[in-house]
Amino acid sequence: MTSQNVRGRRRASGPAAELRPARVVTEIRPRDTQRQVRRRKSPLRQVADFAAASGVGQKAGVALAATGLALTVGLPGTSPVMATSESGQTEAALAVSGGSQPEVSAEASAKIDFSRAAVATKADPDGKLKQLLSAQSVGSITASSSKGTLGSPLDTLTTASPFGYRVSPLTGGTGDFHRGQDFVAQCGTAVHAAAAGKVTFAGWHEYGGGNRVVVDHGNGLETTYNHLSSFNVKVGQTVNRGDVVALSGTTGASTGCHLHFEVQVNGEVVDPMGWL
Repeated sequence: MTSQNVRGRRRASGPAAELRPARVVTEIRPRDTQRQVRRRKSPLRQVADFAAASGVGQKAGVALAATGLALTVGLPGTSPVMATSESGQTEAALAVSGGSQPEVSAEASAKIDFSRAAVATKADPDGKLKQLLSAQSVGSITASSSKGTLGSPLDTLTTASPFGYRVSPLTGGTGDFHRGQDFVAQCGTAVHAAAAGKVTFAGWHEYGGGNRVVVDHGNGLETTYNHLSSFNVKVGQTVNRGDVVALSGTTGASTGCHLHFEVQVNGEVVDPMGWL
């Protein structure tokens, strides 16, 4: 029960109610340690830090420069760390342990050309031929391995009468064995050495070849050029692949201007097309 005094306040007539105990809060909320740091950093600084952490500092710098913003914060680059020695000179600190940076020096007036020279690769058929001949007996070389090791004896190759048995263009009889490959060529067309070698014959061939040149390429491999109108090499002369050794013609047992080209292996003729 309560009673009211003269001033209008109520007083308790009974014992005071028991007070509720205060609740102690033991839960600790996680603290963001970087919160104050982020508050102190400007947005531009935060961008720079992000660029440094992600390794795209230079890209960020280029992107911001393209927008026209003038940065006063140095963005980190991706080049090696530069350290200053006691003498005041700047040296590159390599990341690889035990490595050393070579010293590069140049005159102050030296001109540096950053243009890149053209890079071109070219097959070495002479080297391939030499390796092929030295690796095995020339008589056991297959057509697949010898293909392309000899160069073209003419600037343009147009095949005519092939290697092997044929009808004789002179007699019309069958069973004539053609010892080489005929190529179409007007009289006076330049004839090239098929590979490097030494001239072992340059003269008249008494068995129908007319004016004839023979080049020995070593290891039992020879090439011959027949029915020539003239030749400009002599016996014992060394020639390189592609050198002009003669001019085509129709001398000897020939029915018209052309080049008769032979490939001989240990004195035996083989199909020249297996080497061209």
